[in-house]
Amino acid sequence: MCGICGFTGEIVDRDQVLKNMTDVITHRGPDSMGYYRDDHIAMGFRRLSIIDLDNGHQPIYNEDRSMVLTFNGEIYNYRELREELIGAGHTFTTQADSEVLIHGFEQWGEKLLNRLRGMFGFAIYNTKDQSLFIARDFFGIKPVHYALVDGELVYGSEIKSILNYPKYQKKFNHRALDNYLSFQYVVPPETFFEGIYCLLPGHFLWYRDGQVKTTRYFEATFEPDDKLTEQEAVDRIEKAFENSVSVHKISDVEVGCFLSSGVDSSYVSTYFADQKTFTVGFDFGERYNEISWAEGLSKEIGVEHHTHLIGSEEFWHTVPKVQYHMDQPLADPSCIALYFVSKLASEYVKVVLSGEGADELFGGYTVYNEPHVFKTYQKLVPQKMRYALARSAKKWPHIKGRGYILRGARKTEDKFIGNAFMYDADEKRQILRDPSIVTRPQDLCKKYYDRVKNYDEVTKMQYLDINLWMVGDILLKADRMSMANSLELRVPFLDKEVFQVARTIPTRLRIAHGTTKYAMRQAALRHLPKATAQKPKLGFPVPTRVWLKDKKYYDVVKEMFTSPTAQQFFNTDLIVSYLDDHFNGKEDNSRKVWTIYVFLLWYQIYFGDPDKIIKPEV
Repeated sequence: MCGICGFTGEIVDRDQVLKNMTDVITHRGPDSMGYYRDDHIAMGFRRLSIIDLDNGHQPIYNEDRSMVLTFNGEIYNYRELREELIGAGHTFTTQADSEVLIHGFEQWGEKLLNRLRGMFGFAIYNTKDQSLFIARDFFGIKPVHYALVDGELVYGSEIKSILNYPKYQKKFNHRALDNYLSFQYVVPPETFFEGIYCLLPGHFLWYRDGQVKTTRYFEATFEPDDKLTEQEAVDRIEKAFENSVSVHKISDVEVGCFLSSGVDSSYVSTYFADQKTFTVGFDFGERYNEISWAEGLSKEIGVEHHTHLIGSEEFWHTVPKVQYHMDQPLADPSCIALYFVSKLASEYVKVVLSGEGADELFGGYTVYNEPHVFKTYQKLVPQKMRYALARSAKKWPHIKGRGYILRGARKTEDKFIGNAFMYDADEKRQILRDPSIVTRPQDLCKKYYDRVKNYDEVTKMQYLDINLWMVGDILLKADRMSMANSLELRVPFLDKEVFQVARTIPTRLRIAHGTTKYAMRQAALRHLPKATAQKPKLGFPVPTRVWLKDKKYYDVVKEMFTSPTAQQFFNTDLIVSYLDDHFNGKEDNSRKVWTIYVFLLWYQIYFGDPDKIIKPEV
């Protein structure tokens, strides 16, 4: 895995600028660096050596050196493409997967992208016409960011590279705070930095004559085959996944595997006999500690298992480092746990496989059960009556059944914005100093729902999660936390061939018998103990709810909530009341409190004084 960055045009001391932009992402590639410069462009590269360790250095050129490539990612079908390109007359100088991109682009142009199987963010510069082509993989596993500054393009794997470009004037994007408060992440293509954008998954970008044009080349659409039997569906999943794990293990260095108690990573781990797996947990009982469960599975499948128990102070002292590496605030506390398991794995291997993407592709989140849960209620009770009951229920205390009536009143498009819903529009208007920036999160989601009007309710939710939640949260933290530890993380569920199977699985085999991800679990059951294959979805539980009732951590958050930074953005009396109500056991506000705390912490790092970050006393 690697990191790329660069800029077009002239600038004072451009060599030093390029070096600074490249050095700041050294964690993405500590093994070597590379540069390309001419009168029109400067391109930087950091390398984490995985394939062709001795000769796969970048930049890489085509035969007449008229094209220049820098690349972050892995191409799993590079051997087949290499043979095809050699047959077409191309000459290769390395065994690296990256070289197929430069010759493939020369041969097929933009059509190269749909021939690829892998994860990637790459840039190809044409010295003849000074054009620049940048592409991002199908699902957004690897990141690409860019900005147009005075007509020149600046780009990088991470935003922090662009921040080191002197002509970019760092400015806070207030619009991003609005959607962050609802979603717990910044919804791409926006970022918290004015003028810096995220290239969306399945898109490429052309920069020519001072203009940027982006184009979508891939969309994750579903086409369920209702004729599929359960046996056929499970057979296809097992075959596609086994092949995917096989190609994702291609490497010239040792490959390991993350292992939680859930079915996704457990299924991956069954292909790692006599190899290494890694698990972390918290010292807060079984709910927050999957180590014993993972250890039991490890013995059963025959892997070398490594663990780390995260201490409370260790966790809290690491939060600032994590938010620095994230580039943007992410209120999903599991990203800190992911940092620790990546750190653990990096002590033993350079590459790990993980289970991200299975839930989005195969229907794994518990919330996907809702259309079935509310089906009878919505059929028997007229919509106007459901709305009236919901209006009344809003005034009730938090008693059993209240949530059912509230959620049962609304259509999927009105209530589901993804797996995290923190603050609605009314709540944002109350807590923000500037309520003029507030929008309804449902309005942002509408453009996605409009594209899938003919889908069933479960598939609509999956489509939204693939385009928002998976990109803004799941894959963002996977990339940043692994790369922060110079570790390559690969995701065999998010494979093009696996998706071709997943998109055809009928909804009745995704959600069945009250079980999510049903058909995939049946495939996993052929390799795993029944208890693991059928274990309910938990996510990665982090004890923030418990910590925020501890006086030590309550004080840390309260000091942040009453700081000048907080007063700049929030009605501090109200957000402190959220914290107090949680601390006193009146209401579980842990997720809402954590969302604001993480934002304020991140803001201090990137726009304030990072030396004044408030930490708990050791």
